[in-house]
Order: sequence, then structure tokens, then C-alpha cells
Amino acid sequence: MKKQLLLIAHAPSANLQRMRDAIVEGASAPEIENVETRLLSPFEAQPEDVLAAQAVVLLTPENLGYMSGALKDFFDRCYYPCLDHSQGLPYALCIRAGSDGTGARRGVETIVTGLRWRAIQPPLICRGDWREDFVEQCRELGALAAAGLDAGVF
Repeated sequence: MKKQLLLIAHAPSANLQRMRDAIVEGASAPEIENVETRLLSPFEAQPEDVLAAQAVVLLTPENLGYMSGALKDFFDRCYYPCLDHSQGLPYALCIRAGSDGTGARRGVETIVTGLRWRAIQPPLICRGDWREDFVEQCRELGALAAAGLDAGVF
């Protein structure tokens, strides 16, 4: 049975959609054989989606110095149903930040610390004006998450 990598992505702009698609592309590399990537928006994602996953990648824009309202809504709905059932869940965070991303990072990390999820790497924060290398960084993040899950590293 394939392991499931859940990508919860709030991608309201064309650039965030490119970042989201790059994460999926990286996670779907042909050498990753035993991982299925499931993509949901924060509005679609439910507690049972989290509980069915073996790892999660979160993608959010920085909005007003914080995570997107959509991602916050996801956490508001899923926190307590997942609290006692998803401890140790490996996760990765990607933030598209117009400024420094600090508030968005802190907000997400506070919540996932409460959930006792485990970061697989430091957050990827794509800061400042748009750069094309953000897409490649997201592709690498998706590949790392799926390859680590496939290899049983986490």
C-alpha cells in the first residue's frame, strides 16, 4: 500500500499556483514509487485527510504578517480532532512572503508544536520580490518530502 503525502496549499495567485504545482511535481518524481501525493486546499482539507496521511506539506502566502486565513481556518477546524491522533506527523512548511515571513512561520509553528507534529526540515520561506528559483526550491521540497517518506526516513 502506498504512503500518502498530503499537500495543503493555499494558492490564490498564479505564482503560488506555480509553487504548489512544483511541490506536486517534485513529490511525483518517477523514482518515488510508494508515495501518493494528495493535493487539497485548506478549505477542502478535513481532519480525516490529515489522519490518513503519513506526512503533510503546508503552503501558504504571508498575509498581513501571518499565515493565510484559509490555512488558519484549516487549523481551527482540524486541531482538536487531530490533536491526540496525529502526534509525530512529519510536516514541511513553505511560505511565500512579501516581507520576512516571520509572523506566518511563528503562527504555523505554534500550532504544529501544539499538535506535536515533527518538522522534516526548516521552513522554506520564499521572501521578497518574485524569483524564478522559488519554483525549483518548491520542487526540491516536494521531492525531499516524498523521497523521505518513501525511504521510511520519517
